[in-house]
Amino acid sequence: MAIAKRGLVVGATALAVAAVTITGAGLHLSQSKAFFEESPKEIIDEVWQLIDRTYVDATFNQVDWEAVRTEYLEPEYATQEAAYDAIREMLELLGDPYTRFMDPQEFRNMQIDTSGELTGIGIQITQEEETDEIVVVAPIEDTPAFEAGLRSQDVITTIDGESTEGMDLNDVVSRIRGPVGSEVSITVLREGEPIEFTLTRARIEIHPVRYALKESSAGPVGYIRLTQFSANAASEMSDAIEALEADGVTGYILDLRSNPGGLLYSSIEIAQMWLSEGGIVSTVNRQGVIDEEVASNRALTDKPLVVLVDGGSASASEILSGALQDNERAQLVGTQTFGKGLVQSVRSLPDGSGIAITVAKYLTPNGRDINQAGIEPDVILELTEADRERIADDRTIIGTLADPQYATALQLLTEVVQAAQQTALTGAE
Repeated sequence: MAIAKRGLVVGATALAVAAVTITGAGLHLSQSKAFFEESPKEIIDEVWQLIDRTYVDATFNQVDWEAVRTEYLEPEYATQEAAYDAIREMLELLGDPYTRFMDPQEFRNMQIDTSGELTGIGIQITQEEETDEIVVVAPIEDTPAFEAGLRSQDVITTIDGESTEGMDLNDVVSRIRGPVGSEVSITVLREGEPIEFTLTRARIEIHPVRYALKESSAGPVGYIRLTQFSANAASEMSDAIEALEADGVTGYILDLRSNPGGLLYSSIEIAQMWLSEGGIVSTVNRQGVIDEEVASNRALTDKPLVVLVDGGSASASEILSGALQDNERAQLVGTQTFGKGLVQSVRSLPDGSGIAITVAKYLTPNGRDINQAGIEPDVILELTEADRERIADDRTIIGTLADPQYATALQLLTEVVQAAQQTALTGAE
């Protein structure tokens, strides 16, 4: 997906889909929620201090951050909403779409999202940096958006008849979001042609892992599709691997296509299932302090592995695929990944609101900084437009021989398995 990204958001819920860590409340935890509601200015200072202490860029986007504090604490704020507006305005000075403030409702929605449950239509969206267009990264499987046929790279032009021109990502999200059972009308531009969708919002429990036993000339193969790094992803991945091991698979295909990321710890836990040793990811903060996560001999399998990625594979997907590639544990097939190499710390605030702060960038085990650049597969295979049309019209094609990227991954895996089998046979003789 060759677009410059300004953000990556689940459009139904206002969740920034990134590599995030979730922590407790910020400063002054002993002060009550009532105090902050009665003193709106205090929450502004709370956010300012968190940014001052933890934001990844020590220059604050070349902004005099001390002067910003003076400017925003000088006025009186009559309501909490006025303070929230001031916070959002203050954060815009950082020029970072991933550092964002969430009012109490938005923060509650975010917590629901990372728990593996969504309310809305189920799409990941981004904002194109040069044109400000709102672009679909991918629909989430088995959601209203997925079932209706929304596609990666659709450009959202109107929501309920209102043009998205001039809207920022949060504006778009707030309009798409709504009560379960209500409808929202979205018009997208696809290859220059407008297409209108009317979708019914829903509350959906997302199971991020699906798996199946596939046949190949080298014996049974385990196919695992991971759609999101939510709180339940690691446990479901463990269950999938253990079940497929019991079935006697000879190797695995792990499908991370259109996986927008999620929780940092989830990607690390899943990497541990595939790696016995070696680095997983390093995070570097503004002081240059490196925190390295390494495998600790907890792999559930050592069988050959091929990973599918594409332009919708972002953040935590890139952490996992980068770790597997750098450790030569797997070969990657598909297209270049999204290029989201920043880590957010999500903090709750005493009044029930929250803030996501970019606190570090992450590097693959070999020291690659993938932000903006993404990860290049070992085998590059672009889908033709005809292929995209077929798969969009019939999503059951995904993970079958009618899916060209899967077919290529299966062929590659079969060759690796057969080579290993031949080596073992020769050694036995």
